[in-house]
Amino acid sequence: MLSLRLTRGARPSVLLRRSLVTVAAAGASFLLLSALGFASGHPADSQGAVARLLWCLVPLAATVHLAIAVGRADPSTGPGPGFAAAGLGPARAALLAAVSMAAACALGGVLALLVFLHLRGDLGSWLDWAGSGADGRQLGGGRPLPLAGTVTLLAVVPVLVGAACAAGLWPRQPRAGHQPAREPRGARRPAVPAPPTVVTGPVAPWPHRATSGLPWGIALTAAGLALQAYASGDTPPHPDALLAVPGRLGGNPPGVVGGWALAALGLVLAGPGLTHLCGRLLAIGRPGVLRLLAGRMLQQEAGLIGRPVGALCALASAGYTVLELYGRASGPSGAHAFGPLTGLGAALVTLCAAATTLTAAVEARSARERTTAALLRLGAPARLLHGAAALRVTALLALLVPLVWVVAHLTAMPFRR
Repeated sequence: MLSLRLTRGARPSVLLRRSLVTVAAAGASFLLLSALGFASGHPADSQGAVARLLWCLVPLAATVHLAIAVGRADPSTGPGPGFAAAGLGPARAALLAAVSMAAACALGGVLALLVFLHLRGDLGSWLDWAGSGADGRQLGGGRPLPLAGTVTLLAVVPVLVGAACAAGLWPRQPRAGHQPAREPRGARRPAVPAPPTVVTGPVAPWPHRATSGLPWGIALTAAGLALQAYASGDTPPHPDALLAVPGRLGGNPPGVVGGWALAALGLVLAGPGLTHLCGRLLAIGRPGVLRLLAGRMLQQEAGLIGRPVGALCALASAGYTVLELYGRASGPSGAHAFGPLTGLGAALVTLCAAATTLTAAVEARSARERTTAALLRLGAPARLLHGAAALRVTALLALLVPLVWVVAHLTAMPFRR
């Protein structure tokens, strides 16, 4: 009930972000139900059903990432004096955010179920999806759906989102290496000891935490590219079979798909480190006020915007590679390489990546409100702040665009032979 009351009193921007989570959850649930419908309509093709279910992992991961970002940026579930007076500390606030996101995903699952049953013809559809056409066979039209499997797949997205939000927003104690500043001599200590500092999520990232994933990200990206090149062997996979997503994995060695996944995961892990490195490069030497301000802000916000930026890099690399392969396969055999479920999955991942990045940018802007107000009180012109923001974006593009181009070309290299 508290979650519903907070939703009713939320601002329009908060409602818009929660609506995006609901839409993303609906898309992911629909893809899962489509895999179940294909399995029920094709009981002999177990490999195709498992392949379709595996292809749902990428949209599912994108949906979970978006839900965590929206739950962290939601001001109605953050710690505050009103929640503390009601007995809601940081831990209960994290649980409240997790319940809110799980409820939004459950609503999306219900909408996905209604659309799925409607397109199958179970609720009476004006579209002939339940007939003998290819689309009806893809959703298993005319075949009964197992109730247990349907309920289980509908519960996957809310359960994963709730658990991930609770784990990501759970309050943590600062590490032992980060002790508070020493008190000056002569200062009186308070009679009651102050409570320990609690950090709720990566709102104030430390530099060593932001850069710790850079070596792992580089190693995973290199391992993914090497695995893909090794798995392709002397006979590279056929582009038509690769682009038929979701579908059978025939013609695509598992190492190629695993190499793509490792390279994408490496870019996501390397995102905070690359963002922090970009800030250090901006502030190197003897920077002026503009470069120093832009570089320090990038370093401070690396832990907050780094992962969404890395996800965008992985998406851009995969999109470039797929478009290039689609151009090669645009002949008679590759004209219908992209199906409706493929387009839905690609649109869902793109929506989640863009919404997560915008949400992280809004959260970073709200996190530096005090710094911005202090600079304005000191007489800093607004033009300086706008110039620093433009410089941050330009520096990130200058560093990440060549990197994405290189990774995309290396990914598409086995298909050019």
